[in-house]
Amino acid sequence: MNQKKVINIQLKLRNKFLKKGVKMIDPETVFFSKDTKIGKNVTIEPYVVIRENVSVGNNVRILSFSHLEGVKVDNDVNVGPYARLRPGTVLKSGSKVGNFVEVKKSIIGKNSKINHLSYVGDTDIGKKVNIGAGTITCNYDGIKKSKTIIDDGVFVGSNSSLVAPIKLEKKSIVGAGSVITKKVTKNSLVLTRTEQIEKKNYKRKK
Repeated sequence: MNQKKVINIQLKLRNKFLKKGVKMIDPETVFFSKDTKIGKNVTIEPYVVIRENVSVGNNVRILSFSHLEGVKVDNDVNVGPYARLRPGTVLKSGSKVGNFVEVKKSIIGKNSKINHLSYVGDTDIGKKVNIGAGTITCNYDGIKKSKTIIDDGVFVGSNSSLVAPIKLEKKSIVGAGSVITKKVTKNSLVLTRTEQIEKKNYKRKK
């Protein structure tokens, strides 16, 4: 497909969504696919790319430099900026995926938040879960992909690694900086850290 034809298609798609009430701050920087579906009261900031098989509900904000493909976004969801949503992702109502977050083949439950700097893949996240900054799901061992399950009300502290297959049961807490390799039972606190060592008045060798 030549460039002129692509430009004309994008112009038609942008105009279609503007007429339907989609708010675009800079329409020329937003790209849609022919099968894109968008609900009411949706705001899309500049430099957003929406590829094939994306459905967006009502009252959604997609912030700048976000990339969506093969994603279902329910009502009242915030995405981005700088979010990458890959095929098989479902964002339930009230959820939030923030800046520099990548999600692949995962369900993010109602009112759950992954605010920044995280990777979530092959994961089912329940309701009202908080995923701290720098958290990753270690879903690939070089041969196969494994599943992570995070139940309702779980709090995952920053800079944690969840090594799949693994399950975090309801209202459990993962301490920041942990590497979790075994199931975490409900209402428990789990953490893995080496002891902190401090040497007073230390002087570096010259």
